Amino acid sequence: MKFTLATLSTLATAASAFTPSSFVQTTPVAHRAVAESSTGLCMKYKVAVVGGGPSGACAAEIFAQEKNIDTVMFERKLDNAKPCGGAIPLCMVGEFDMPETVVDRKVRKMNLISPTGVEVNIGDTLQPDEYIGMCRREIMDKFLRDRAIEYGAECVNGLVTSIDIPADHKSSESQYTINYQAYVEGSSAGVAKSMNVDLIVGADGANSRVAKAMDAGAYNFAIAFQERIKIPDEKMEFYEEMAEMYVGDDVSPDFYGWVFPKYDHVGVGTGTVVNRPAIKQYQKAIRDRAGDKIAGGKIIKVEAHPIPEHYRPRRVQGRIALVGDAAGYVTKCSGEGIYFAAKSGRMAAEEIVALMKNGSRLPTQAEIEETYLKKYDGLYGPTYTVLDILQKVFYTNNGAREAFVELCNSKYVQQVTFDSYLYKRVQGNNPLDDLKLLGETIGCLVKGYSTAKPDAEFSNPVESLKRI
Repeated sequence: MKFTLATLSTLATAASAFTPSSFVQTTPVAHRAVAESSTGLCMKYKVAVVGGGPSGACAAEIFAQEKNIDTVMFERKLDNAKPCGGAIPLCMVGEFDMPETVVDRKVRKMNLISPTGVEVNIGDTLQPDEYIGMCRREIMDKFLRDRAIEYGAECVNGLVTSIDIPADHKSSESQYTINYQAYVEGSSAGVAKSMNVDLIVGADGANSRVAKAMDAGAYNFAIAFQERIKIPDEKMEFYEEMAEMYVGDDVSPDFYGWVFPKYDHVGVGTGTVVNRPAIKQYQKAIRDRAGDKIAGGKIIKVEAHPIPEHYRPRRVQGRIALVGDAAGYVTKCSGEGIYFAAKSGRMAAEEIVALMKNGSRLPTQAEIEETYLKKYDGLYGPTYTVLDILQKVFYTNNGAREAFVELCNSKYVQQVTFDSYLYKRVQGNNPLDDLKLLGETIGCLVKGYSTAKPDAEFSNPVESLKRI
């Protein structure tokens, strides 16, 4: 779930000194004038957005509103139900002007269950109009994609297979060639086609082909596994406004298991980085832990997908920029990615459109880094840092997990956590409460370590070295 953002609010303050990485300078490109043909048609620069999820759709929407730019959005499967927990913060609904019909469930309560079965219910600090939105990606993604198309983006239903990158793309206006398989009804392979474009935004997820083509570098990853389970109506009533989060080495050695409510079913899942081969064992454990609450349910869909663990080493190369999961924008500890995907797509497009000055020029690598990357890292770098620390502190062993659940009894922790998640900013901190929380944290950790059972041992030296 996403409620762990500021369990230690003092860490957020300490991380505010986060400094974005330095940026590589490149030689400015020689810009061409916007030319008109003998027919009077304007020859516009063409931007390709590869991927039609939240990051791609939000980027395409911005590009499409600049009428001096041709915008093409590639999506391999328009009815894709991406494996995803589906939680979004309240601020995203307003910020991205999303109708409430996109939200299946409004979660106002959360059960946290420790390795020994201790339960803590949080949500009392929420106001009546506050909630965590639970969405199905097939519904939300389609809404965002359709809006981009309404603004003028051309949607290509096809799978990008490779990208030809000119050797001089950092210092000239040489075009990129996107090779793809266009979907044709009745054909499993599609039809091979290609398209020349001037700028590319890679929004094609953790297994990004854009990232591979531009030599963005690899990253470590988690595997998330989820089963959509249709449970009896009387059991579904329990999850009307409730989500559950289970911690313990039985459900994950470094993450958590969850039961999230959907439209007419629940998503039950877990994830891990350090022991990916055992993911099905952990999935069985989360089903067992949920027990009677999902008993009698029917599995209607099984899903698995990789989750990036950190930024790509290179997120911009020439006139190619990565956003969303392709860039590595998923937080540790909470595993949140939807909001940051949409936000990064919008931010990248806004900065690039501004640099293109009404479609009259192409931006350089240095310009994209100094605007999009610098602003994104400045806004959200501290959040990634804090959550990385929290995951290392509270998800590494059963003693720390017991302490984490006990700490969540604090109304102050709950208030700061919800404020931080719902509005993407830490607010209302009280220095005295922060000091008190530090003492409570130390006490809970000492208690947890003294009473918890040892974690099960495992070894996977080969698999643990894999990167994507």
